Amino acid sequence: MIEPGPKADLHRYLQAARDALLWKLDGLSEYDVRRPLTPTGTNLLGLVKHLASVELGYFGDTFGRPSHEPLPWLAEDAEPNADLWATEEESREGVIALYHRAWKHTDATVEALALDATGRVPWWPEERATVTLHRVLIHVTSETHRHAGHADIVRELIDGATGMRQGNENLPPADAAWWSAYRDRLEASARRAATF
Repeated sequence: MIEPGPKADLHRYLQAARDALLWKLDGLSEYDVRRPLTPTGTNLLGLVKHLASVELGYFGDTFGRPSHEPLPWLAEDAEPNADLWATEEESREGVIALYHRAWKHTDATVEALALDATGRVPWWPEERATVTLHRVLIHVTSETHRHAGHADIVRELIDGATGMRQGNENLPPADAAWWSAYRDRLEASARRAATF
């Protein structure tokens, strides 16, 4: 267990982002969790796969604690962005299980090391490759929250579902008619602003 203090605070924010991301998959079909909904292909299951890979790298290899998880999508000869989508052969359950294993590996690293423990990020430029656990926790937490935000938008595009987590939508309580009128008002304002 991580002792109360700054490390536990950082870990709590990382876990909140992890939970928010996975919640975005709840209740969706196989198609919807894989659907690319942006011109660059952003999709929910791909975000989970990517973040599992991120955690395994930053909290594994960086600190000399490799997970030994096979990640063929990160191999030298893998196609670009192979970590950002799940193939038909990669099940939702398998990707989520990988993410949970990544959490366990990360949590063990965070528990075992002091915030000032140093590691080396081999894929960063040499002048900033040496890092502390503190810096990596901030970096990965920020990246996870960023991608959870992507997942918010993708999920809203799929079925209109919104919110930070179940029971905390973090939006004003309003019905579909209110949201439609609100969006129309923003659209009209944007058009007027464009004429100045």
